[in-house]
Amino acid sequence: MRFGISIPQGAGGGFDPEAFRAYVRRAEELGFDSGWTQEQVLTMAGTPQLGATETMTYAAACTDRLRLGCSVFVTPLHNPVHLAKSLATLDYLSGGRLEAGVGTGGQGRMFSAFEVDPTRLVSRFTEGVRLLKELWASDKVTFDGQFWQLDGARVDPKPVQRPGPPLWFGGSAPAALRRAVKYGDGFFGAGSTTTAKFADQVRIVREALADSGRDPAGFGLAKRIYFAIDDDGDRARRHVDEELERLYGKPGMGVVGVAGTAQDVVAGAREVAAAGAEMILFTPVSDEAAQMERVAAEVVPHVG
Repeated sequence: MRFGISIPQGAGGGFDPEAFRAYVRRAEELGFDSGWTQEQVLTMAGTPQLGATETMTYAAACTDRLRLGCSVFVTPLHNPVHLAKSLATLDYLSGGRLEAGVGTGGQGRMFSAFEVDPTRLVSRFTEGVRLLKELWASDKVTFDGQFWQLDGARVDPKPVQRPGPPLWFGGSAPAALRRAVKYGDGFFGAGSTTTAKFADQVRIVREALADSGRDPAGFGLAKRIYFAIDDDGDRARRHVDEELERLYGKPGMGVVGVAGTAQDVVAGAREVAAAGAEMILFTPVSDEAAQMERVAAEVVPHVG
């Protein structure tokens, strides 16, 4: 069992570089395997958020061991050549510590801002992932796709990790889970998904692994947990419900979080592990530094 922690990306009120450095260094000291960002290009819920790649790069310069990830890059909104170069550079600069999550992002986005046809989202996503991996792995790439064509192209320097950084796939529909098995190195369950739903997704992933003949040992399973620890368990649950309603814009989202006393969060995290997670990404809904200390001391030692 491995444990990750979210890296703060909030930019409201200005950026405090000393606090940021202290946070990621402390995450490393506490023994977290990885620190994770989220991608949000256009501001949602009135909360300014720093860019995922830039935040990971800053964190890499502040740490020595902590792996850095994004869950997830909405890759259809990116040119895969630019993304391959950017992420290869980050892996190179960090000494091979990058974890890359990818996903279609689903419908309902402002695709017109990115010159993307939403009716061809999945085919654009799949082709982009194929090209991304090829640019990392091969010295010269000739590629004749629907969306991108290359002739003898190359991206250098290559990532330190060969043939490339691990690719974690997001998504929830059965077809998306099967794509994860076909093209990815792992499946990352969303924080907006209940533990029961995640267990169903893990079952589909394992069936797809068996059907494809892939070794399950080489395919990771992870889930994000939004959490809050408070000695007053009811207050923690109310807080998570309020914060997730603000984040997702709809009521009743507290059901996907894990909140309460430390014992409550231990129980919730154990359920996620029992559902199949081999890595748990703890995402505090507020008070990141204090909550990181509590989850490291009061929860992690009792899970897995």
